[in-house]
Amino acid sequence: MSFFLRPARSTDAGKLGAILTEAVAANPWKPRLHTGAEDIAHMAGMIDRGWVTVAEHLDKPLILGFLAREEDFIHAVFISPQARGEGVGRALMDAAKAQSERLSLWTFQANTGAQRFYQREGFVEASRGDGSNNEEGLPDIEYHWMRKAAT
Repeated sequence: MSFFLRPARSTDAGKLGAILTEAVAANPWKPRLHTGAEDIAHMAGMIDRGWVTVAEHLDKPLILGFLAREEDFIHAVFISPQARGEGVGRALMDAAKAQSERLSLWTFQANTGAQRFYQREGFVEASRGDGSNNEEGLPDIEYHWMRKAAT
């Protein structure tokens, strides 16, 4: 699958909100706290701040995934089901790494697929939480990545 990365545009909010909504629905362990309209508004806010990079299909106007990053903190990484295993997540993460000396993020302890992905990408576990610091109330894990010094 061929794709390219670009900054998200305001017109992408609906598509990104749908990817977010679909991802939440696909994980039965994750409580549904927001409506689809709220997901779109949330994505629009991150786009307006300039935080979001999207992966778009090369041959058609189809967004395959996105990464939202504020300086060295990754707020979200979501890949559409049809694009998983195609290198989209890795490309988005590589772009974020190229722009930062270090990155951090949180994921849920129940999200074992994301944990494997982050570990493959060189992130290491920094701490665990009991869920009291996220709106879902789910136990979570903080991961850190740091650029290796050139040798």
